[in-house]
Amino acid sequence: MIKKFVKADGELTHLGQRVIKIMAGLYALAIVCMCFLPQYWYPQYKNFETPGMIQIGRLYLLPTPFNSIVNGHQVDSFYEFWLIILQNLSNIFLLYPLILTFLFLFKQWRSLRAVIWYSFCLSLFIECTQLLLDLLVDAERVFEVDDLWTNTLGGVLAYGTYLRMRKWIQKKD
Repeated sequence: MIKKFVKADGELTHLGQRVIKIMAGLYALAIVCMCFLPQYWYPQYKNFETPGMIQIGRLYLLPTPFNSIVNGHQVDSFYEFWLIILQNLSNIFLLYPLILTFLFLFKQWRSLRAVIWYSFCLSLFIECTQLLLDLLVDAERVFEVDDLWTNTLGGVLAYGTYLRMRKWIQKKD
């Protein structure tokens, strides 16, 4: 079954490329929805302001690196702290599926240095675009410095998964 999608050397077959491209496109669309739709469109689980948040006009910024650790003492309950931790975890895995598909599709992504660079650039693009969106339509999005490293970490984890999958596929044959 797997031979329909992946060759013995771990490269994708023509069918595998088509399937992965569709999956990457659908997930990219999901990222657009998660990151660019106005914040008030989503159910709000958080009824507190994240510590360290700065507002400049319509722009919201969270410029403190490792904000959860630095300002974690300012939250009032374990529940609030847990929501902040979950947000960081979700940011780690935000780009993971997309980076994993790109690793199978694009040979130039297949080094740790490239994955770190591309993941960081994608994350920076998302964060800067959220600022622009706030300037244009007041979407209540937040530029978070921590998103840059958590998204990049997700890319690194995807790279590790890719290496293990390639090794597993090559052992299968």
